Amino acid sequence: MISAYSGTQVRAAEEPLLAAGLGDVLMQRAAHGLANAVIIELRSRGRRIYGTRLVVLAGKGNNGGDGLYAAAFLASRGMRTTAVLTGGAAHPAALAAFRRAGGRAEELTEEALEPLAAETRRAGVVIDAILGTGAQGGLRGSAAALVEAVLEAREPAGGDRFVVACDLPSGVNADTGEAAGPVLPADLTVTFGGAKAGLMADPGADYAGRVHVVSIGIEEHFPIPVLRRLEEAELSRLLPHPARRAHKYSRGVLGIVAGSVQYPGAAVLACRGALAAGVGMVRYLGPPEVADLVRMSCPEVVCSDGSVADNRVQAWLVGSGMGPEDHEQLARAREAIESGLPVVADAGALPALPQKLAPHVVLTPHAGELAALLKRLEGEADARFSDRGAVEAATFDAVRKAAGLTGATVLLKGPATLVAAPGGGAFSQADGTPWLATAGSGDVLAGVIGALLAQAGPAVGRSLLVGIDDDGRWAALAALGAALHGIAGRAASDSVFGGPIAASGIADAIPETWGKVSRLSNSEAWKRNSHSQPLR
Repeated sequence: MISAYSGTQVRAAEEPLLAAGLGDVLMQRAAHGLANAVIIELRSRGRRIYGTRLVVLAGKGNNGGDGLYAAAFLASRGMRTTAVLTGGAAHPAALAAFRRAGGRAEELTEEALEPLAAETRRAGVVIDAILGTGAQGGLRGSAAALVEAVLEAREPAGGDRFVVACDLPSGVNADTGEAAGPVLPADLTVTFGGAKAGLMADPGADYAGRVHVVSIGIEEHFPIPVLRRLEEAELSRLLPHPARRAHKYSRGVLGIVAGSVQYPGAAVLACRGALAAGVGMVRYLGPPEVADLVRMSCPEVVCSDGSVADNRVQAWLVGSGMGPEDHEQLARAREAIESGLPVVADAGALPALPQKLAPHVVLTPHAGELAALLKRLEGEADARFSDRGAVEAATFDAVRKAAGLTGATVLLKGPATLVAAPGGGAFSQADGTPWLATAGSGDVLAGVIGALLAQAGPAVGRSLLVGIDDDGRWAALAALGAALHGIAGRAASDSVFGGPIAASGIADAIPETWGKVSRLSNSEAWKRNSHSQPLR
């Protein structure tokens, strides 16, 4: 599992070592890790170290010191190094080490702006070490002008130059991922001690590129992370597996209230997502004409036009493909939410939600839907997230605010899908492909999460959620669903050589994805069982 921390948490973890006089040791460790990452990147691209041009954009603080020490090490390996001092000054010891190694330092002035921008554009490697985790706001003045000049002529993806961010791209908020001013997108971010939450939430993730964490010895002082990302090992342990004597009811029954005469396909896709994700049975409630389409597409689904109370299920999925005019379906959705059972509330159900919900209700909005929900909850005067753009500019803050206001678990769909529990735990999953942005994809995702909720036992997720209250397990299940959906989408696209996919293709790919993800847990179970006594 990847754990991510706020800038405040990281600085607090450094304090005991700084108080012990180990500040320079920390900086040297960070610089050494940064320099090694540059060397590994060059070698992976088949390029020489000796003779390659490197420009380090160095601020006047410790982040600039990390970059200068790294550049000094690389200069000693034969790289042609130039430091652009963006703040008019620099970390004295680091700058002295850089010059001793043969590096050339240039102060960024108005007159030097254009020639230094041109030199940065010509470099084979650029290290962005202007602002660190403690910076407030984005780049200003000549530093902003320099980055803007570099961005104007930046080579397309696949060019010879690559950009490495030192700890985080300058202008990206370490806590939230918000981006201020011009930001130089990194191909690689080398971050120290632990990942920063802002690197795993949009729009910060847009600028971070690949993220590499360098251990510098502060890790034992970290508190509970503010954000986590499930990796393969955790996904395999979270996946439910039927017991030997399982039957369709013990494997979970999901009730689905979705679709409408206008959007009947949403019901079909939600059912397909649920069936693909291992649930024992799906019961569908909706208009007769939609139920007929569901029967034709998914003969396994039990369809009716009855009430929520008439159907025994372990969880509900409500809202996909429903509009404000679908009064009967909305009444069913409200009844499902009031049942006390776990619920996935998607799309059309979101405007009809009561003010206060429980953590076992998982909301799955996209940015526009989340903006509308927050605007309704906060009121016109206080709505910070007034539209889709405002949510997309601060996704982590938006999803946490929604979880706090509603009391529900909130999943915000996006390139980095964020899940926030009302108790404060949060997850970020970025397992998919841009081809997932297709009509019906969210309906499949809702079906997958609904199936997981229906299969969830009381212990699901607790072993992974140290430091998060029991309500956080619903966030873990939602993150698991997002990961399965993303990996399946990537697999579906890979099967057509990276080409476009339809939502039905995502559902088709989920069973194989499930099998591949579960291999690790199956392997571990086999190892445990292999130590038992043979039959006699």
